[in-house]
Amino acid sequence: MIEAYANVPKLNDFLHLPVQSGSDRILSAMKRGHTVIEYKQKLRKLRAVRPDICISTDLIIGFPGETDQDFIDTMNLVAEAGFDQSFSFIYSRRPGTPAAALPDEVPHEVKQHRLELLQRRLNGQARAISQRMVGSRQRVLVERPAKRDPMQLAGRTDNNRWVNFDGPPDNPTALINHFADVIITEAMPNSLRGRLSVDVAQ
Repeated sequence: MIEAYANVPKLNDFLHLPVQSGSDRILSAMKRGHTVIEYKQKLRKLRAVRPDICISTDLIIGFPGETDQDFIDTMNLVAEAGFDQSFSFIYSRRPGTPAAALPDEVPHEVKQHRLELLQRRLNGQARAISQRMVGSRQRVLVERPAKRDPMQLAGRTDNNRWVNFDGPPDNPTALINHFADVIITEAMPNSLRGRLSVDVAQ
């Protein structure tokens, strides 16, 4: 996959790479088969060939036996890896899984607090990435009219961010299902705003 990212320009600058925890002790208890160092090595190799790639991940918070230090290790990994976003979940017992036999030692309120801290950090990192994109030219795949203004268009950047921008005034929908070059003008909490640079790239 790393070789493909180096040699196939069509691949977006975005990858979902689950890690589940930043603690080797918890990863072992989960039987995940990888360590934090191995995961970070993969990220370094990816970013060596795609410096601007955005990474999303999966994280489970409050796995049985997760200590404060285990959670700190996860938060440190989130910061070091610079994750763009995460599908983050509070651990809950699932019948028939090996973990179901483990005592669920982490109180729910502790799990909830940890999840809130994690999400706050992830949101901050995502905002920073969006802010860095302001002023840049982005290749956007135009997918549909914008939800709030049908005269605007909405599409995704190479790093999987939604952008809303004004379409051609004579025929706004002409760009749907095409690529367009868009200058990013503003970073919003959950999307970007931009202006059309070129009608249709290709």
